[in-house]
Order: sequence, then C-alpha cells, then structure tokens
Amino acid sequence: MPPTVVKSRPAHRCSECGATSPRWVGRCPECQAWGTLAEVGGGASGGLRTVAPGPVTGRARPIAQVELEGSRAVPTGIGEFDRVLGGGLVPGAVLLVAGEPGVGKSTLLLEVAHRVAESNGPTLVVSGEESAAQVRLRAERIGALHPHLFLAAETELSAVLSHVEEVNPSLLVLDSVQTVRSPAVDGTDGGATQVRAVASALTGVAKARGMTVILVGHVTKDGAIAGPRALEHLVDVVISFDGERHSTLRLVRATKNRFGPADEIGCFEIGDGGVVGVPDPSHLFVSKRAAPVAGSSVTVTMEGSRPLLAEVQALVATNNGGGSPRRAVSGLDPQRLAMINAVVERRGGVPLGGSDVFAASVGGVRILEPAADMAVALAIASSAKDKALPVGMVAFGEVGLSGEVRRVGGIGRRLAEAARQGYTLAVVPPDPGPVPRGLRVVEVPDLGALLNRLF
Repeated sequence: MPPTVVKSRPAHRCSECGATSPRWVGRCPECQAWGTLAEVGGGASGGLRTVAPGPVTGRARPIAQVELEGSRAVPTGIGEFDRVLGGGLVPGAVLLVAGEPGVGKSTLLLEVAHRVAESNGPTLVVSGEESAAQVRLRAERIGALHPHLFLAAETELSAVLSHVEEVNPSLLVLDSVQTVRSPAVDGTDGGATQVRAVASALTGVAKARGMTVILVGHVTKDGAIAGPRALEHLVDVVISFDGERHSTLRLVRATKNRFGPADEIGCFEIGDGGVVGVPDPSHLFVSKRAAPVAGSSVTVTMEGSRPLLAEVQALVATNNGGGSPRRAVSGLDPQRLAMINAVVERRGGVPLGGSDVFAASVGGVRILEPAADMAVALAIASSAKDKALPVGMVAFGEVGLSGEVRRVGGIGRRLAEAARQGYTLAVVPPDPGPVPRGLRVVEVPDLGALLNRLF
C-alpha cells in the first residue's frame, strides 16, 4: 500500500522576508511590510492524497563504490585561502563570502579568480555593484589581468546564466548576490525571496556543470550575514571576512564547510598591491618594545589547527570620579573578563573593587577561547601591582571560579609555537606533556599561588 501524506492547510508567506502565517494579515508580523503576504500550499479539496514512487537521478550504490575524482579540491594558489577552504575549491561547490563594505572581499576574490584562470581554465567575474571598467582598474592595480579571466557587469539572473553558457567557466564569482534579481519570482531587489531564488538557481547550475560558484553577500549592522537564513543552509561553505578599517590585517574564517574543517583561519594584509596572505601571523598580534611593561602578557591561542601568539594588555586605574567602576573590553569576551576580575580579586588577593579595568588584545585579533584566561588574569594583576611580568614568558590555561587552572587542548602545539618564536618560559596547567628544547615550563595548579609567587 503506498504511503499517504496529509495535505497541509493553506498558509501565507511574505514575499519580502519569507515569514509564514497561518492566516492572511495586512502587515507582515516579521518585517512589518504591508500587503506582502500571499497564499501558498494547501488546496481547496483537502483530504488525503497518495505519493507514488517516481524516477531517480541515479541508482543507489555501496558507499565505497562512489567516485571521488570529480570532488577533489583544486588549490587556488593562495595558501591562506586554501587553508580555510580545506585544500582548495571543490568543483560544483557553492561558497558564500560575507563581510563589511570596504573590507577587501572583491579584491581578494578577484585575485582568486586570476589564480584559477592561470591554472584551471576560464573564470567569470560578474559584478552587480560596479561597472566593468571599475573592476578592470582594480585588476590592473593588483596585477590580475589574464586572457582566461572574463568580466561582466549584470543585474539580471538570465543574463548571468547566458554568460555562463558562453564562457563555460570553471569558477563563477558573483559580486554580490543581493544585486541580482530573478524575473521568475516577485519581490523587491535584494529581498529574501529574490536572494533565495538567485542562490537556488546558481546552485543548480553549479551542480549540473561541475562549476564552482562564489557568492558575495552583504552583512547587517550587527555583523551577521544579510538575507534569509536559508541562504546559509543552501550553500556548501560560508566564509566571513573580518577586519578593522584602521588596520591592514584581515582575517578569513570558515563558519561552515562541508569539505573541510570549519574552524580554520586565514590571515591577510591589505595594501596598495591588493590582499596578501600572511603565513606566519604571530608577530602581528604581539607588540615590540625594548623593555617589558606592567599590564602586558602573551598567550598562545588556537585558531583551528594553527597556534597563534597573541598579546593581552590590561590597565587598572583608580576610579576617582565616583560611581560604579568601568569595565571596558576590546577583542575579549566581556562576560569572561568580569569573571576573571572576580577570581583575581577573591582568590589572588588583588583589590579591584574601586578601580576601572580596561582590557584589550593587540592587533585587532579576537580572543574568545578559555585558554587565554591565565594571560588575562596575569595582565590585570600585573597592572594592578604595577610590576611587569618576566621577559620571554607565555601563559595559557582556563581559570575556574575556585582559582584552579584547568587543562586546555593543543598544549603540545602551543608550546612548540612559543619555543619557535623564541620564548623561554611557559606558565601552563599541570601535566603539559613533552616540552620543546629551550623552553622552561612552570606547572600551575592554582591561580592564587601563582599571583602570590609573582607579586
């Protein structure tokens, strides 16, 4: 007996944001747009209907017999970008790259398209935000001109598909997905319905042709990817491009990756010659000074499989203006800093109740993992006591509310990176394992005992 499916009741969907409502209302309850809800699904007859077996795209085979040759990653030639992707671009994959305006997304992807054109055949860059001449000027500036790199400026999906048929590229870069509209669906340009339709159409073309597609997406003022959440579920890889406007450092992170690790990070520097990868970025996050100063400590943080040295700075100042003491943070977790303040004061005997505490990371890097707790605590205590920490010292370990120091992952790689960078003393949790040559390790089971010993 064939399976039965209960027919759903009619629903109403907003053409602007995609929200659904069980009944029609004049104003969308999600995006507050007027007259955008239309009936979808359901039917007038109601009742039950049967679902019969239909045609299949291919026979089911044992998993060991599935071919892999068409799904091997092809390196782009940009090491930091390939690290984030897990080896390179996979044929038929769809990537979503998002970042704030002016951060360097278009420049980096133009360089990626240039490298792929050199090594893997024709590539196509479609710009919906800039004219072809503007993109050409950027390509000349960064040296990305190549006869196999094709360029078009379009805002209609049908025109984009025509270019794909003509060029037959191995890589398509669409900048950006919010500027292209599909005439087959209603909705305003850049709205949820249009973005979903354009992404779905290009995903189908990518899978059918074995063509890699990179979609550039906008972000909201909170830093989240703009558009419907379904867009992130639809693509294979989601990459965020972060960076401060006043800094040349750019960080590329993969928040979703079906072909590799989703926690790797790539480091780039942006300049007159474009976006350049930084294979050894530890020196970017540590200050260079002739003599040590109070309130500064160095930790080793893990970004995916990569250990990075990062400096944490703290300033403890007496609050003479009255009112509640200030707690200002940059690059660290504010809630975790408040907890470490309490542990340092209660377990370490460092008075902080009447002082303002400011803490920040160096170089614009964000340090959110608990392994940096010990370095933050040492920086706060060092500033409060106005006494610098020993030269050449790194510290890492998670700090608990009772003052105990807990183990963290990747201790061996953290110690190896500290020794490679020339540090000679490491303050770590108990039982760190093998110690690299030239590095002295001090095991600390309790934060209070460490602070009493140092200060």
